[in-house]
Amino acid sequence: MSLFGDGLDAAVQKAFTRPAPKSAGAQMRYLVKQLKGTRAVAQMLRISQRTVERYVKDQIKKPRPDLAARMEAEVRRRWQPQIRARARQKAATNGGIVIDTRARLGYTAPIGSTDQDRERHLTVALPPQYAARLFDAQEQGASDQRLQEIAAEALKEVYFQDGGRRAGSLEEVRFTDIEHLEFDL
Repeated sequence: MSLFGDGLDAAVQKAFTRPAPKSAGAQMRYLVKQLKGTRAVAQMLRISQRTVERYVKDQIKKPRPDLAARMEAEVRRRWQPQIRARARQKAATNGGIVIDTRARLGYTAPIGSTDQDRERHLTVALPPQYAARLFDAQEQGASDQRLQEIAAEALKEVYFQDGGRRAGSLEEVRFTDIEHLEFDL
């Protein structure tokens, strides 16, 4: 489970204009329509083609918990791609992204400063260039560690250095022990 990747996905899903299908039959019909056939859906979900057909016809209404989770994840991943792209584009060009986190934050600074890590609860609006970097890295399949590094760089610039107005000699920000993380567009 990817903390940063899932958080970015949840932020984009808040922009959806319609709810995703909830029932097993509706989810299966949506997937069949998206993948243009029952065979492709069966292979993707690792079930038989006949089982897919039964869900489509509402002959089976209650899937196993593991299959229900896979179906819901696949529907959510494909739901409203244009609105998803528009929300990402808006955040990356002029809207920015808000990060709300409770984590241990510290930094590397010159000798004599108090750079010890401490737990902080921050809600910070990040500029559009960092939203663009986060979304681009996520699309390219970056690891959660890389997304965390980008978020740490953003917090360094926006929170610790206040856009260049203070703490100019700050070298690195440590962003660890994350208890809570949420993004909002």
